[in-house]
Amino acid sequence: MWKKEDAKSQGVAENSPDAAGISTAIARQGSGANRESNLSVPVSPRAAASISQGIRIKGEVTGTEDLFIDGHFEGKLSLPNSSLTVGPNGEIKADITAREVIVRGRVDGKIVGREKIQLWSTGNVAGDLQTERLTIEDGAVLRGRVEIETGKPLEKHTEARGAAAGASSKPSSLPVGSGSAAD
Repeated sequence: MWKKEDAKSQGVAENSPDAAGISTAIARQGSGANRESNLSVPVSPRAAASISQGIRIKGEVTGTEDLFIDGHFEGKLSLPNSSLTVGPNGEIKADITAREVIVRGRVDGKIVGREKIQLWSTGNVAGDLQTERLTIEDGAVLRGRVEIETGKPLEKHTEARGAAAGASSKPSSLPVGSGSAAD
């Protein structure tokens, strides 16, 4: 039977996405004491790379894998067909381009999320956002401008204040001040 200590000896951190996948696989297989089998952990088609807390990087990162950053990053991030998650301890000073961006920590810079951007309640963003879909949890902080584009030709920009206008299917440019907004 697999134990957390086995994952550590194989280089899998307890809270990493790989450890979560192993735990899920074990839960699906059951934990019967008589069960003897080779545990094959299903690998998601898009394995996430990780920059953990305590790591500092300056420079430019490009890639095709999903990325989880819980450390410090300064520079430029370009993951056009992948997802970027900024962990609760993550501090990013960069312009970001990704298919999907989830912010649980702090980001200073422009964020372009081709499909969507999510600001969790612990998220803090100082910079402009550009996306098709935006989710802002209660308690998130956003200082900047929001541009929602549906992928259709832009006929007219409508100005509105507040997060509720972001739910509209029409393209809009939303000036957002300091403070928190709710979805």
